[in-house]
Amino acid sequence: MFRTSWGLLALALLTCMPDAGAQQKPKSTYPERPIRFLVPFTTGGNADIVARALAQSFSERLGQQVVVDNRAGSGGVLGTEIAANSPADGYTLLMGNISTIGVSPALYRKLPYDPNRDFTPVTLIASAPFVMVVPAALSVTTVKEFVALAKSRPGKLNYASTGVGSPGHLSGALLSASSNIQMQHVPYKGIAPALVDLSSGEVQLLFLGIGPTQAQSKMGKIRPVAISSSRRSSLMPELPTVAESGIPGFDVTGWYGLFVPAATPTAIVERLNTVVRESSATPEMQKRFAGLGVELINQSPKEFTAFVRAEIKKWAKVVRDSGIQPE
Repeated sequence: MFRTSWGLLALALLTCMPDAGAQQKPKSTYPERPIRFLVPFTTGGNADIVARALAQSFSERLGQQVVVDNRAGSGGVLGTEIAANSPADGYTLLMGNISTIGVSPALYRKLPYDPNRDFTPVTLIASAPFVMVVPAALSVTTVKEFVALAKSRPGKLNYASTGVGSPGHLSGALLSASSNIQMQHVPYKGIAPALVDLSSGEVQLLFLGIGPTQAQSKMGKIRPVAISSSRRSSLMPELPTVAESGIPGFDVTGWYGLFVPAATPTAIVERLNTVVRESSATPEMQKRFAGLGVELINQSPKEFTAFVRAEIKKWAKVVRDSGIQPE
C-alpha cells in the first residue's frame, strides 16, 4: 500500500512536468516578419533613394522583406511622428536627416516628437555635403571674392533655397552670420526653379548637392566655389572647403541616419547597425551612392547619438541667431 502510493505520486509528478522537447525549443529570432522602413519624404529624393538601396540589402541579409513606406508631409514631420509613436520592437525603422532631426526641434515650437526622447539612433548612414555655387557669369571664383562682393552691395545679393528652414536656407544664413554680410533669402518650391534663376543671374548663390552640381557645371551655367563640409569631399577633392577659404568653423553637411523608436532592445539596435555597416562595405553600394554625391559613413550607436545631440544644439543656435521662422 505504501509503495503503491509513492508510485502513484511519482507518476503524477511526471505527468505535470513540462515536455523536455518543449523546454529545448529555440527562442524566436529577430526578425520574424516584414519590417517597415518609414521615409518622411516623397519618392525620388535622396532620402528615398538611400532608404530603398538599404531596404534591398536589409532584406537579403535579414531574410525578411523590408518595405519602404513614404509618409511625406509638413517637411518630414508627419512621417517622423508616425515612427515616434510606433512600437519599439525593431519592426519600424526611420530614415532621419538633418531637417527632421537636426533642424525641426529649433524651427517648430510644437514639434510632435522629441528626437532625443523618442528615438534611439542606430547609425549615421551617409553624408551629403553641399557645394557653394554661383552663376557662371558672376565675377566670383572664391569665397573671399563672394564675401567682398556682398559687402560692397549690402542686401543686394540673393541666395536661393528649397524653402524656409531647408539646409540651403540655413547654409546661407550661417554664411551671412559668419562673414558679416547681408543677403536676401529667396525660397523656391524645388531645386529646378532655383537652378533656372541661378543660371540666369536672378539669384547669386545656392548651396547645391554634389550630384546636381557636377551635372550643371558641365553645362557651363554655374560655377562651384567651395564645399560646405568641414573637410574636402572625395567626390570633388579639388574644391576647397568654405572653412579653409576664410570662414573658420563653417560646416554644413546634409546627412541621413537610421533611427528606431526609443526603448528598442539593444540587441536589435546592434544587429541593425551591423547590417548597415556590412551593406555599406560592398562595392555595389559604394558605387551607387557615389553617383548621388553621397559619401557612406558608419558610426556606432553611441557615436551617432553624440552626433545627433551636437547637430540639434548647433542648429538651435543658428535658427535663434538668424531669427528664422517657419512658413
